[in-house]
Amino acid sequence: MDDAPLTWFHRRLTLYSAGGPLLDGYVLGIIGLALTQVVPLWDLSPVWQGLLAASALLGMFLGGLVFGYVTDLVGRQAMYTIDLAAIVVGSVAQFFVDGPVWLLILRFVVGLAIGADYPIATSLLAEFTPRRHRGSMLGWLTTMWAAGNTIAYLVGEALLELGPDAWRWMLLSPAIPAAVLMVARFGTPESPRWLLSKGRTEEAKAALRKALGPDAELDDLPAEPGETSLRGLISKGYLRRTVFVAVFWACSLWPVYAIYAFGPALLSALNLDDPRQANLGSAAIGVFFLAGCVIATLVANRLNRRTLLIWPFAVATVALLLLGLIPTAPTPVIATLFVLYALAIGGPTILQWIYPNELFPTAIRATAVGLGTTVSRIGAGVGTFVTPILLGHMGIGATMLLAGLICVLGLIVSVLMAPETRHHDLHQASSVPTDTGK
Repeated sequence: MDDAPLTWFHRRLTLYSAGGPLLDGYVLGIIGLALTQVVPLWDLSPVWQGLLAASALLGMFLGGLVFGYVTDLVGRQAMYTIDLAAIVVGSVAQFFVDGPVWLLILRFVVGLAIGADYPIATSLLAEFTPRRHRGSMLGWLTTMWAAGNTIAYLVGEALLELGPDAWRWMLLSPAIPAAVLMVARFGTPESPRWLLSKGRTEEAKAALRKALGPDAELDDLPAEPGETSLRGLISKGYLRRTVFVAVFWACSLWPVYAIYAFGPALLSALNLDDPRQANLGSAAIGVFFLAGCVIATLVANRLNRRTLLIWPFAVATVALLLLGLIPTAPTPVIATLFVLYALAIGGPTILQWIYPNELFPTAIRATAVGLGTTVSRIGAGVGTFVTPILLGHMGIGATMLLAGLICVLGLIVSVLMAPETRHHDLHQASSVPTDTGK
């Protein structure tokens, strides 16, 4: 499997697996525009604004942790479609809410299902993907997150033409791609690696042949028996990897989610006073973020993981710090710094799903991705919650400076702890002895 040629099955699996990140980016982006109508309609305080923006992230916190573990216990296949049904139901129900409490609950439910999809879809894709394509295949998932966020702003901007109830249609809209994706995922085979880890060899052969053809063999797949437990993430040499994944993921994600949840408000604070201009500016940031992810994905199989992580992370960090230090700079300077940040953060962003899938064995792979999702969403949730409060009480300079300092922490941890996994097959990459810290 590690040296198999790329097939249409791999491409379809990548496309279907990318649906979860696309929905994540879309759900996060659309709330920023919906809140421009909901806040005055319900006279929401900054605390309520932060809660509604962060509620989906809080759902991802629980969804990643619980369902990553469940996925390692019961397999990837069944969970691959169940979680999408919850997204459909939750999104439709948001159309009918009449107050912030129910909207908070339903966005939490949607976030729960999206958080579950990360360990399910990424572990399934990683376990089928050939070694030389693994970086780019997993990278495309993150690119779809950026695409979803950009689409959300464009769709939301168009839906604003529907009038004062446009926010209802915005919050309903994720149900459509979720339903299409749910149907498309039916019939996806179980991961042969997971079946082997449970001693189910004949089922593993059948799943592999269903995916790659009747001549496919399991000969190059080593058995990876192991216990599925959270303890595995902090034992047998995996603690260092767990700390690295959690910290770099959380620190790189905090500013991204804060910026895209409150893009219009942030850009308005930076002297883009026309609300429509601020909305279109947010969409432009999303386009550049998408471009950054695409560029990083295209070079993911050519650059070492550490190079792709550390140098772009440094550029993004400097851009945020400068936005915090010179928030009254001329508009072209502000725009340039946002563009630099959006382009550069693509490298660390695509590695958020590459690294945890490579660094942990099959028995705890989805659990590790789930834990990374959980910890990162704590950071993203806190960042999203405090952003409107900081804007209201401390101003745009302090808000952006704090985001830059969070990136400084992530950059330091990456320099000190990021391993190199580019040239290893999945079994080698997830074996502790290959982790030299370099």
